[in-house]
Amino acid sequence: MYSEKVIDHFTNPRNVGEIADANGVGEVGNAKCGDIMRIYLKIDDNRIITDVKFKTFGCGAAIATSSIATEMIKGKSIDEALTLTNKAVVEALDGLPPVKVHCSVLAEEAVKTAVADYYRRRGEEVPAAAIVCDGCCDACDHHGHH
Repeated sequence: MYSEKVIDHFTNPRNVGEIADANGVGEVGNAKCGDIMRIYLKIDDNRIITDVKFKTFGCGAAIATSSIATEMIKGKSIDEALTLTNKAVVEALDGLPPVKVHCSVLAEEAVKTAVADYYRRRGEEVPAAAIVCDGCCDACDHHGHH
């Protein structure tokens, strides 16, 4: 059911923990399945992610997607991090069962939310690419469905 990469990242997750002096923190959750992800970013003056950690409460797929997402953005610019898609996360893990794809969406959203937090802390406008839709307005067709 799970690829070897998913099992590897679940049993040996990378970048677990917190960053006390993080300058971007993003937390997302899905009440339906109980998964909660928190991503911590340390971003330097050149807007490069020098360190990234995560804490995830959830299933094996939630932990694996968090782990691989942190690996995929570490050392990258925040602009590059904002291009991370849930599809790329799934591909990096050699696939996920359909019922677990929502975990990869959470990983993407956690990264974007952490980058948005970085901009807010600096008093800068949050770029559109960092805004995560929660279905709270009628600007798109999400209406609460991810």
